[in-house]
Amino acid sequence: MKYLELVTTKNAVSAATGAGAIFLVAKTIMAGIKSPPYNPEPLTLAKLAIEHQSKNVMDSGELRGLLHTLNPKLDDYSKNMILHGITRSVYLLDTEASACTYEDIKLVASFLDDPDMGIKIQTLHALKAFSGIWKFRIRIQEFVPKILEMVTSLWDNDVHVAGLRLLNGLQIPDHTHILLKKLMPALMEILQMGNTLAQVQVLKFLSMLAQKEDLLFDIMNCQVHPEFLHLFQPSRPGNLLFELLVFVEWLCEGRLTPQYQSVHWQYNELSLHEVLFGRDSRLADRLLSLIIHPEEEVQIQACRVILKLQLNEEGELAVLRNSDSTFFSEPNIGSSFIQSRC
Repeated sequence: MKYLELVTTKNAVSAATGAGAIFLVAKTIMAGIKSPPYNPEPLTLAKLAIEHQSKNVMDSGELRGLLHTLNPKLDDYSKNMILHGITRSVYLLDTEASACTYEDIKLVASFLDDPDMGIKIQTLHALKAFSGIWKFRIRIQEFVPKILEMVTSLWDNDVHVAGLRLLNGLQIPDHTHILLKKLMPALMEILQMGNTLAQVQVLKFLSMLAQKEDLLFDIMNCQVHPEFLHLFQPSRPGNLLFELLVFVEWLCEGRLTPQYQSVHWQYNELSLHEVLFGRDSRLADRLLSLIIHPEEEVQIQACRVILKLQLNEEGELAVLRNSDSTFFSEPNIGSSFIQSRC
């Protein structure tokens, strides 16, 4: 057979592959000969990652460059992209982010006043990223009043979500409580009319506020829509129902405190208190329908609220009877609460 007949496409590929393999083996052997003596200390993946970070990430200067570039005179697109880059860099470049200063935080926060909605949202995202660094958290609290005003004055779901996510990661200063009392109706409106993401975030925020003794009555007395209890429908997303039940549990906890029970509070007719805890409230029926919810955490939380309602009712009777011994002869209210509806 002639030599040319042996040179097929398949044979050529095989030969090239074999030659490439031999070349790689030879290159590896030569690299081994030229390399330093073997170090028996194991080089773990973690050490490799740390070495890579120290060489390529910690000294990148990317975040500092973005902050130097950020300027209110830039066009909206540039500001938006730079703020997005700052957010990304703060999350990824811990050392560079920790090296930032209060002036850097003030520079970023100044874009909360930008007229463009997208830039406001990117600024909130950037501040949220910085709030993950403990030394900046207190500094960012200085902007809480501005963020609260923005969240409650602009009807934009993305602003609501971004602003409330930021607020939920901060300690709310006591001096903002007067402002919060004024803004409570707007927060309650987000809960009733916002999209699911905004509702979840505002519920987390309201749960935090419900733990503040001087804000509890303002939350309870806030006006709500007559159909407020529709939020408890089993068809609602599980995460929304869970946060809603957590919020109601905190309200129950607040009602149980001696300080709260020592005052005879007067509530508006369509207040949150009357809808949830008033004599004509249908909350019990809603809770019983959630006990069989497909998601276990919703079931458990619904049961917790039912038990807290039992304690609330017993506590109210105790106040009415001035802790008279005849109170203890009453039937178990929690049991009757459930049995009468099952």
